[in-house]
Amino acid sequence: MTRTNDIFEGGKKLPLMEEFYTLQGEGFNMGLAAYFVRIGGCDVGCSWCDTKPSWDAKHFPPADTAEIARRAAAFPAKTVVVTGGEPSLYPLDYFTQLLHQLGVKTMVETSGAHPLSGIWDWICLSPKKNAPPRPEIYPKAHELKVVIQNQNDLEWAEKNAALVKPDCLLFLQPEWSVSQKIMPWLTEYIMNNPRWRMSLQSHKYMLIP
Repeated sequence: MTRTNDIFEGGKKLPLMEEFYTLQGEGFNMGLAAYFVRIGGCDVGCSWCDTKPSWDAKHFPPADTAEIARRAAAFPAKTVVVTGGEPSLYPLDYFTQLLHQLGVKTMVETSGAHPLSGIWDWICLSPKKNAPPRPEIYPKAHELKVVIQNQNDLEWAEKNAALVKPDCLLFLQPEWSVSQKIMPWLTEYIMNNPRWRMSLQSHKYMLIP
């Protein structure tokens, strides 16, 4: 799997896993309506990933990017969140240019493991230990969201927080399967380190996509 694979025609096609209109469930934009575009393909391989079916891009035939953009623009929020999988595996300049031409705000969630293309109004960097972000992504991030499974992950979070720009928003997000168990000490950590905020997967509480 490469970013330059000819079947994607320079970003005019993308391996679309799913698309849907819902509320953003996590991070700074939690609760805002947005059109989600989930791109198949990921080589990061987080053990706790809740979208493992997205990992193999071969399961998702290339879809026409212009058609995706037109469908997204038809919804009232005029905001698209590109997620995955790992979006940075693909050329996204063409897609984001189309969205901006249609008056749609562009947001992305990425591990930063590969060079990120595209024109983005909001970049959520969610770094993973087994495939750390590329150095150039840190100053571009508007939001740093670190998934926490255990107390050792706090050291990883602080390491990444030291690399983003000063006005980047910092979030710790309990991994869903252990969230109730770790919530007491994670809450205490944020109270003692108030530059961090808590991010919850509110869409799972609301039972929405």
